Amino acid sequence: MNKSLNTFQRTLIFLMIILLVENTSAQFLDQFNSERLDYDRKGINGWTFFTGDGNAIMDFQQHNGYASIMVDATKDSCGIWWALIKHCVSANMDLHLLNKPNYELRVEGKIRVSDAPKRVNLHLNTQRTTDFHSHLMEFDIPDTTNWHTISMTTKNFNAVPGDTVFGQLALMDWGLEKYRVDIDYFKVDIVNVNAIGPDQGCQVPYHPSIPDLQSFAQHTPVSQDAIVDIEYPDMNFNNWYAKNENVELLSVGGTQLIIMRWDLKEFIGKKVNGSGLLELTTYSLQRSPDYKKDFGMVRISEIFGGNQNWDQTEVTYNNFCQRVKMNRVINSQMIIDVDVNENRNGKNLITISKPVLQRMIDGNTFGLALRPLGAINASFYAMEYQKGKYCAKLHFNLESNPSDKNINN
Repeated sequence: MNKSLNTFQRTLIFLMIILLVENTSAQFLDQFNSERLDYDRKGINGWTFFTGDGNAIMDFQQHNGYASIMVDATKDSCGIWWALIKHCVSANMDLHLLNKPNYELRVEGKIRVSDAPKRVNLHLNTQRTTDFHSHLMEFDIPDTTNWHTISMTTKNFNAVPGDTVFGQLALMDWGLEKYRVDIDYFKVDIVNVNAIGPDQGCQVPYHPSIPDLQSFAQHTPVSQDAIVDIEYPDMNFNNWYAKNENVELLSVGGTQLIIMRWDLKEFIGKKVNGSGLLELTTYSLQRSPDYKKDFGMVRISEIFGGNQNWDQTEVTYNNFCQRVKMNRVINSQMIIDVDVNENRNGKNLITISKPVLQRMIDGNTFGLALRPLGAINASFYAMEYQKGKYCAKLHFNLESNPSDKNINN
C-alpha cells in the first residue's frame, strides 16, 4: 500500500515539476481581449502582417474578443498570393529548455473561416530561418460555422538563447474574392512532448514526399474524364485526340479544364488512412523555361458543386457548372500545384490529402479538376486510350475495420 502511495506521490511531483517548468517558461498568449491590438512592423512588440506573390490586400483588426484577418484578392489575377500575421513569441521564454530531450514548441490557435473547405497554416521560425517550409503545417477547415482549434508541435526546432522565435498564421491561394479568418486566441508554448496530448485539427502536411505505389492497397481507375472549355461553354470535347497518332487525350491550358470523377460507392462508410496519390500519364507538354516561380503549372482542385452525374459524352462547361460561378463549383483554393512531367509516358504522382479523399468517399466532393496556372498546354492520356492502360488513377489506403477481419485470426 505504502509502495503504491509513494509511486503515486512521485508521479504527482513529476507532473507538478513539468507544469512548473512549463509555466515559468513564459508562454506566449494573445486572446485579443485588450483595449487595442498592438502593431509593430518588425513583429517584435506587436503584430505585423503582410502579403506576397500577388496583388492581394489585407488588414488585421481586433473586435469583440477576437481578431480578424481580412483579405481582398479581387484585383489579383493568378491566385498565388499569401497573407500572414506574425509575432515574436519568445520574449519571455527560456529557450535553454529546447536543448533538453523531449522539449519542443507548440503553436495553437482557435479559428473560424469565411469560406470552406479551405486551408490555413501555422509556422514557427527564427531570425536565422532559411527554409520557411520547415516547422509548417497546413490545416483543412471544413466549414464556416464552427470554431476550430488547430495546433502544431515542432520536431527538433533549432532555437538557442538569444534567438527571436516568431509565430505565424497564414492563408494562401484562396481565390480571387474577399476572405476572412477570425482568431479567438493564438498561443505558443515550450512543452514536454511526453506530457501533452496530440495536436488538434485536421493536419495536412505541406508537400509530403511521394510514397511507393506499392504502399497503397486501393488503385481505382477514373470512371469519367472530360475536357470543358470556358470559351466554348456549350461544346463537348469527348473526342479530343492527337490526330496523327489517333490518341485520345485530356488537355489543360488557356480556357480548357480537365474534370474527372470516380465511382467510390464501394468505400462508403470507410475511413481514409493518410494521404493518397493521383496518377496521370503525360502525353505532351508545352511551356516556356523562362517562367517565374509558380507559373506554367497545373492546379489540382476539388469539385464540390455543379452537376454531380455528368457524362463525358455529353458534358459541357455550361451543363457541368449549371450556370453557377466557377468558384462555387470548383474550390478556388487548389489541393496542390504541380509541375508536369515533360516526358512522353512520364508519370505524374500527385498528393491528394486525406480530408479531400475522405470527402470524395463521403460524397461531399464530386471529383477533381485540373486547371492551368499561367501559360501552359499539357495533355494526358484519356481513359479511352488502349482501354484505360494509362488512365487517371487514385491510389489510397483505408483504415482497417476489426469487423472485416476473419473471426478465427
